Amino acid sequence: MLQDHKPLTAIDTDKFSNISEMYQSSVVIQILTVLIAVCVLILAIVADLLIGDPSPTTPWKLQYKLHPTVWMGKLTKTIEPYFKSQNPKLAKLNGVFLALIVILTFTLPVYFGLMFIYTWLGFLFYALIAVIILKLTICIKLETDWAKAAAKAIESGDLEEARKYSHFSRRDSKDLTGPQISSAVIESMAENLIDFKLSPMLSYAFLGVSGAIAFRVVNTLDGMVGFKDSEHINIGWFSATLDTVVNYVPARLAAVLIVLASALLGEDYKTAWAFARRDHAKTPSRNHGWPMAAMAGALCVQLEKPGQYVLGEPLEELTANKIIRALKIRNIAIILCVLLILPILLLTRLYIFPY
Repeated sequence: MLQDHKPLTAIDTDKFSNISEMYQSSVVIQILTVLIAVCVLILAIVADLLIGDPSPTTPWKLQYKLHPTVWMGKLTKTIEPYFKSQNPKLAKLNGVFLALIVILTFTLPVYFGLMFIYTWLGFLFYALIAVIILKLTICIKLETDWAKAAAKAIESGDLEEARKYSHFSRRDSKDLTGPQISSAVIESMAENLIDFKLSPMLSYAFLGVSGAIAFRVVNTLDGMVGFKDSEHINIGWFSATLDTVVNYVPARLAAVLIVLASALLGEDYKTAWAFARRDHAKTPSRNHGWPMAAMAGALCVQLEKPGQYVLGEPLEELTANKIIRALKIRNIAIILCVLLILPILLLTRLYIFPY
């Protein structure tokens, strides 16, 4: 027999109303959380495009001295002597502690600081601070300015000026020719697509601003102690390995994005993918060969670091114009990465809020 249904009382109606209001409030908070995450990423990129990074060629400037990456490097070098050991196994173990100390020193204050700001000072102030910190992990403008300046100098035949912008490829630029300078600049752009664009952005997407900072510390540690010389091969082993691990996916994604960007720009995307698959293992780095080889294929050129590696084939002349074309490919790859990150932000921020 069907039971009689009693009419809703005023109290029952209030309960349903409260539940509905709570649900709507929860939805609004979730939407706001996702929008904040997206805005922080976009504004951090815009801030870098407007302000840029201090140049390492001017280490005496206050802007350079105050940059967190400089602090990370100084802390690493300050405490490194205390972790050295003549025993290879002990030196490797000490290298783990060295890396963890530096990573936690910079990551934990950011995480708990942003948590405090978000909880007690509101999401607007949080967003402002988050934008500033995230911007410090991304570098686009400085590299763009250098690349354009190098291309202009090569085009005008001023190789003395052009050589000033090939130093960040870690090679002696004293006797480099025009094509060799072009190669150095293009290689650096492809390599830095991982280290200063994709990896920090992806780290932010999954782990928040503190995740991007943690990546920047790992990358800086690799640049300070992750060498294979007798002094660092043991103490820097963990830092170098950690950098390889965290860049593993972004490196391969960078190659794919270069191929897609090449297709959108009418460059040789088929050769880009072919060279990436064929030549990626020719570089000492397990990761950086992917985007560099892909860029060589997209531009139909041969990129070479004398005595270390040769990527691609000289299908076309390596001119200054190739630098500008590489910049366009890199820019489209960054945009594609941001579009890829948007659904990741949606998923992560709906369930967690990593500070």
